Amino acid sequence: MYRQVLSGTLHGVEGTLITVEADVSEGLPVFNMVGFLASEVREASDRVKTALKNAGYLVPPKRITVNLSPADVRKEGSFFDLPISIALLAAYGYIPEEGLRNTLLIGELSLNGDIRGVRGILPIVDFARKQGIRTVILPYGNRKEASFIPDVEIFGAKSLKQVVEHLSGNSCMEPETFRRHEHLKEPSFSVDFSDVKGQRTLKRATEIAVTGMHNILYLGPPGAGKSMIAKRIPTIMPELSYEESIEITKVYSVSGMLEPESGLMKRRPFRMPHHSITAHALIGGGKVPKPGEISLAHHGVLFLDEFLEFQKNIIEMMRQPLEDGSVTISRLQGSYTFPCEFMLVAAMNPCPCGFYPDLSRCHCARPQIDRYLKKISEPMLDRMDMNISVKKVDYEELYSEKKEETSEEIKRRVVLAQEVQKRRLKPFGILYNSQIPSNILENVCALGREEKALRKETFQQYGLSARGASKVLKVARTIADLDHSDAVKCQHIWEALSYRLSDFYHGGDDVV
Repeated sequence: MYRQVLSGTLHGVEGTLITVEADVSEGLPVFNMVGFLASEVREASDRVKTALKNAGYLVPPKRITVNLSPADVRKEGSFFDLPISIALLAAYGYIPEEGLRNTLLIGELSLNGDIRGVRGILPIVDFARKQGIRTVILPYGNRKEASFIPDVEIFGAKSLKQVVEHLSGNSCMEPETFRRHEHLKEPSFSVDFSDVKGQRTLKRATEIAVTGMHNILYLGPPGAGKSMIAKRIPTIMPELSYEESIEITKVYSVSGMLEPESGLMKRRPFRMPHHSITAHALIGGGKVPKPGEISLAHHGVLFLDEFLEFQKNIIEMMRQPLEDGSVTISRLQGSYTFPCEFMLVAAMNPCPCGFYPDLSRCHCARPQIDRYLKKISEPMLDRMDMNISVKKVDYEELYSEKKEETSEEIKRRVVLAQEVQKRRLKPFGILYNSQIPSNILENVCALGREEKALRKETFQQYGLSARGASKVLKVARTIADLDHSDAVKCQHIWEALSYRLSDFYHGGDDVV
């Protein structure tokens, strides 16, 4: 007898449907599985046979053929144990065919028939909904994650026997409740911007960068507060929207990084990898490509502390993802695309010892400093929207009793300015000023006669590249939004330019 059930698998961070076909016929007892299968899928035959036996289902020895289609899509992971078992039981007559219609099944089986959780549930369920599937049976531990997808009945099952009884109509599992608004709970933080003494210019630049989601580079000596401020950036970022939460949760679900029984991600990611990280871990990759740190920072912050201690080739590999907001990894079996729209925050020292230009403490030779700084190339530096020199905190500021601004106060300004951005940019399908494409930049950031003259003067005087000039204009647009100005004015351009020119340029006389 022939039966089929629907299942799913992953391709990058997107789901795709798989049809599991089972045919049971007379002949020599054999269990064949076909359909471009990875080794872990082939091993499912042993798990399935043992799980069926221990769950109390008698399966007479016959010729069994299981096909996972389409045959040109490689099947990997442990998604298919449950659908294979159900297809076999349906072929043996334990489950009526009508119980399987418009139902998708996913889950790994233990040898005693219990159903274990799998990674990547959210994108598969979301894709199934788009294909018109309205019922999904999956592991009990994945039920909350899947329950954030609307218009689908989600059933979390603990055992194979429970699924068979449900599909046979002998007993019914309770569906999970759709949880769209549960993610709106505001996350709490143990750190605050009020902890940072002084550094007004650095705080101002960081506020601007967060408002427009601009990449920013901090350059300064150790102990000046670069890392301290960077770690507090999430405290002034707006809460995630439902759509952003879904996108981030998909990435973490595919990576297997969601906590058991967890739902949607409730706070923006803040990723801080060590400088010994490999290219695959940062960008994504592997034999079966998985998201890297740049994708795990999607809609959040990627903080690279000790920026120049990262391998130069790894730093350069970020150039294309920073421009495109996605990274595509090609393998023999296909191409995998992962999202990576993140805010890059990098912190670095001005020389190998970190104390230049304090010559009383820095003993680095000029050639050493030049070699050190050239680990970041001009093209990579050009992709940083802002870069700012960080000075040591004065004694008076460090031990002042003056109250510093809290994260909540800064966040209110950021949220207000971002709402202005979103209304302006909604017709173009983007959210932040940093994402404005070049073909609409002149319309979105229209300049008056005086502002155009200033732009021409600074472009020629400072030798800005075309990308650099557009980034200055985008940052100026963000500053204008924070100032509640509809037009970009000269003072906004000057301030944006100061955050662009405070850095070093290769071949310059001074580092800071």
